Amino acid sequence: MRALRRAWAEGPRSVAEDLWSVARDPMPRGQYLGRLPHLHLALLAALLGLLNANEAQRGRFGADTELGLLVIVLQTAVVLLAMVRPVPAWWLSTALLSASALIGEDTIDHGRVWPWNVAGISLHALVLFLLALRVRPQSAVVALGITVLSGMADTLLATQEHNQVVSRGAMAFVIAVVIGAARRSSRTAKERLVEQEVLTAEERARRTLLEERNRIARELHDVVAHHMSVISIQAQVAPHLVADPTPELRENLAGIRENAVEALAELRRVLGVLRAEDARADGVRHAPQPTLDRLDELVGKVRAAGPDVAVSVTGVRRALPPGVELSAFRIVQEALSNAMRHAPGASVEVGIGYGADSLTVRVVNSAPDGPVPPPGGAGHGLLGMRERASMLGGDLAVGPTPSGGYDVTAVLPVDPAEDTP
Repeated sequence: MRALRRAWAEGPRSVAEDLWSVARDPMPRGQYLGRLPHLHLALLAALLGLLNANEAQRGRFGADTELGLLVIVLQTAVVLLAMVRPVPAWWLSTALLSASALIGEDTIDHGRVWPWNVAGISLHALVLFLLALRVRPQSAVVALGITVLSGMADTLLATQEHNQVVSRGAMAFVIAVVIGAARRSSRTAKERLVEQEVLTAEERARRTLLEERNRIARELHDVVAHHMSVISIQAQVAPHLVADPTPELRENLAGIRENAVEALAELRRVLGVLRAEDARADGVRHAPQPTLDRLDELVGKVRAAGPDVAVSVTGVRRALPPGVELSAFRIVQEALSNAMRHAPGASVEVGIGYGADSLTVRVVNSAPDGPVPPPGGAGHGLLGMRERASMLGGDLAVGPTPSGGYDVTAVLPVDPAEDTP
């Protein structure tokens, strides 16, 4: 009812836009039947046209039979036109109804229905139905009213008494409009539901992305805070390492320490905002962030859960910047978790490659030995790995392997000058 009231409130402008349009508006295809309903309508129009022609041959149009047959052909063809351009088709069908009534009005048998015959009513009802499928409900009602008024006008122009059928024809037209409007409302509701589902999926993906970024930010806070703490301590200790520090040196070092302390305070405030919506973060607030030194510990826990995990390290193993170490560890952790969740019974190979200016992390699992459980959750894993690699300017490639397993490969750039000594 609310939608109907809103539709009526749009006023005459919307009706004029609908009923004065000549735009092409093809009848939508059926979701399951495709073009079959179009063929059914064309066949029905042809059968009604034959019925209409049969009435014409029995003297419905008197001496003007040829002109009457032309009107009948046009009444049949206008149904096909309504499948593509419903508004012009409706105007033409309404005019043909009046033409059909007035052509043989002087000679038609008083026992025959007038101004509309049964076949003509059926053909126009089809046109009204196709119009109501495409225009707003208030416009379909106005079109119905114009049709009925045209029939009443025909009766006023009559020169003799007839077996009038305006009321019965109007009932058929009302039924056609109601069914068409109902079908249109149902289709519109489904389209809006699909749009809402798309918007919901986009919003869910956006929220998932923000959650992952917040989680990464919380983890990196400890890394940044550690460096700022070291700067503060070094600035405080530095004057004692010089035999006779100048006042300028003491002042500069004091400024460095003051700025470091202020930066730490701001980091704590930022972290407080990030953790305000995550009560679980309180439990790990003071836990050190993991690095690749804890890779063996992580692999041991996974092996204890059942999967066979092999680890290989290539290149010269060295300490890397904390952000790279943390991201690499989290990528391996998430990839192992995905392998356990989505490939039960599969063996896993973890490869760490130390290059001159990059760190390559690769986790490959074989095909699962047992049935794969259906996917669940919001799918944060791949998104989190991609965000970590992107944050460092690296690349992440994921996808199935020819043997039926899954491959996760991340390449994280490393500036040799930033390597931890």
